[in-house]
Amino acid sequence: MRSGRTRIGPVPDAVLDRELYHSPGSLSLTHTYTDQGGHVPLPEEPPEDLAVLPQRYAALDGAQRLALTVAAELFAAYHPFAGHGPAQRPERGGRGVVAIGGTLGPARERHAHTDLVLGGLDDTLTGLAALDGLSALQKKRLLERLRERTARGDDGLPPALLDGCLASGVAALLANEYGLRAVPLAVEAACASSLAALDIAVGALRSGTADYAVAGGVELACNVRDMVLCSALGLLSHSRNAPFDAGADGFTPGDGCGLFLLKRYDDALRDGDTIHGLIRGVGASNDAKSLIAPDVAGQVRAMQRAFAQVDFEPCTVDYLEAHGTGTKVGDRVEIAAAARLYAGGPRAEPLRIGSAKSFFGHTFAAAGSAGLLRTLLALRAGALPPNTLLTQLNPALDLGAIPAEISTRPEPWTRPPGRPRRAAVSSFGTGGINYHVLVEEHRQDRPGQPDRSDPAARAVRPVRPDRRPDRHEGPRPR
Repeated sequence: MRSGRTRIGPVPDAVLDRELYHSPGSLSLTHTYTDQGGHVPLPEEPPEDLAVLPQRYAALDGAQRLALTVAAELFAAYHPFAGHGPAQRPERGGRGVVAIGGTLGPARERHAHTDLVLGGLDDTLTGLAALDGLSALQKKRLLERLRERTARGDDGLPPALLDGCLASGVAALLANEYGLRAVPLAVEAACASSLAALDIAVGALRSGTADYAVAGGVELACNVRDMVLCSALGLLSHSRNAPFDAGADGFTPGDGCGLFLLKRYDDALRDGDTIHGLIRGVGASNDAKSLIAPDVAGQVRAMQRAFAQVDFEPCTVDYLEAHGTGTKVGDRVEIAAAARLYAGGPRAEPLRIGSAKSFFGHTFAAAGSAGLLRTLLALRAGALPPNTLLTQLNPALDLGAIPAEISTRPEPWTRPPGRPRRAAVSSFGTGGINYHVLVEEHRQDRPGQPDRSDPAARAVRPVRPDRRPDRHEGPRPR
């Protein structure tokens, strides 16, 4: 928020075996050309108030361990969830939803099955080495035994590994360990997963099927598989993530987790909660044109659907936390889409645009959480957040059409006369999945505070980690 220092650097050797998988400068199907990442060390022990058996904790996926720690920070300051081990803890709150964005193929599952396959290959090779000198019947029986053993491979998974291999494991783990009366949901919308989970949570609150929700995302993108795959596709930066820079050449992977506790606005006021911001609108779309190529029209539709849920115009939004991957095409398309919607109307100050990816890298399923968290912290601090690693602005970005600026240092976020500070957060996923969220600062003393019965206003409580899509295609007229 304030320092301007990036957390991107060489990933540890434990994450990337450079002798096996790192080949600087070359495009390869088996190597990554970069060793840079926003790596987050994993917690070695569970939070103090959780009685998780050591064997079980060791078997958890790294994303689950990180999410447990982040959830502990989230719940520690919120009295209905604070303290008490599982044995003493009553079931918390009313009806709830835990919607967590993440990958549906947890790393722990991949590793477990890889270990099983490698074990089977060792046995097979040993058996094949012994084939010489055996009769045809003996060879047939030996091969049948090897085939049977391979077919029973899943039997080798110990029960403790089950938690770490389930796609719903993060959400279910949080609900169970914290005694929540909540439905756990795994959400997969690629790099838009966090905001897709948020959309589900807002929908449950809006419909009255839930009284609170925990939403967010977690992913450990600094891993060999994803680094090699993204490198083979030419998606990774050869240096470091630099959104909107003339020399931007791709993104850098990053680890991260961000969780938010959401309640209806009137419920949060009634319960005396600290409100960090209001979610006013959530828009979603799919451009369905390409697996990875972004599309201006699809992104604009998501923005329009968000604004169809609110009673203010795009020109009253002060800050846009962009998806900002740092790819030349992605940055150009995103700014062009923003210009379609945010240009026009009287704007007292240029729209400020930023991206958290220059600080943490691209956290994939957690990217929307990183952007939303940074935006809420900026609202609370009254400071427009900076971008880092930006040395020369990409001249292909048509910022003047909005008009907009990309800051490289923190700036005071002056509250406009007669209205609260407002911001937007974008997150786009592989397959053309687009999300746009509109947020607003909470001020009880200002005129025009959203009515407590307004279903579009949602209170949100963030935690620091370290859409219904409307049929309307434009802002709702006043």
